[in-house]
Amino acid sequence: MDPIRVMLVDDHILFRRGVAELLGDQPDFEVVGEASDGHEAVERARELMPDVILMDIYMPKCDGLQATRLLSAEMPYVRIVILTVSEEDASLFEAIKAGARGYLLKRIAPEELFEMVRAASRGEAPISPRTAGRLVEEFSRLAGQAPAPDPAMGLSAREQEVLGLVAQGLSNKQVGARLFISENTVRNHLRNILDKLHLHTRVEAVAFAIRQGLVKEPEPR
Repeated sequence: MDPIRVMLVDDHILFRRGVAELLGDQPDFEVVGEASDGHEAVERARELMPDVILMDIYMPKCDGLQATRLLSAEMPYVRIVILTVSEEDASLFEAIKAGARGYLLKRIAPEELFEMVRAASRGEAPISPRTAGRLVEEFSRLAGQAPAPDPAMGLSAREQEVLGLVAQGLSNKQVGARLFISENTVRNHLRNILDKLHLHTRVEAVAFAIRQGLVKEPEPR
């Protein structure tokens, strides 16, 4: 299997080199390039065609949020994971709305970073219960005053089970193990769920599940 092609975007060269060294020690990753600001990130992504981009938010010239918007519009198949020091809700919400597939703080352990990058490359966006709880309020606000839909929205019992487990932060593999179904079946269920709910991302589906009472809102840790 080909390694996961990763590009690093951060204005601190020592941080980039440290992450590159960590990823380089894993046989399934290949760091194909680096960039120090959003403009350079867009140019290098066009050239390198990475699978996953680890993107900082606060950078000169063009920040990570603007770069994420540009890349998501031009190269929607590239998985962008925000890797930042910021815990501000506004940054989290803007990153997800800009098209980021994940949001990580730089203090996470290397093993967590590896698993997140692998999950992003598979099209997943693992969401911690704490992150889901912070996102749901924003998506609820964006929903405005529209009439409340049927909580199930035509989802089958199995689809509701899958969505509830995803909202708890489980990966596709973990959901499959819990329900005794294959990982591929979980992916098919999620595709059907997004189609039925007219949503685009896993994050939106989790927020919907919590808002509509299909799963209890996670308690803060």
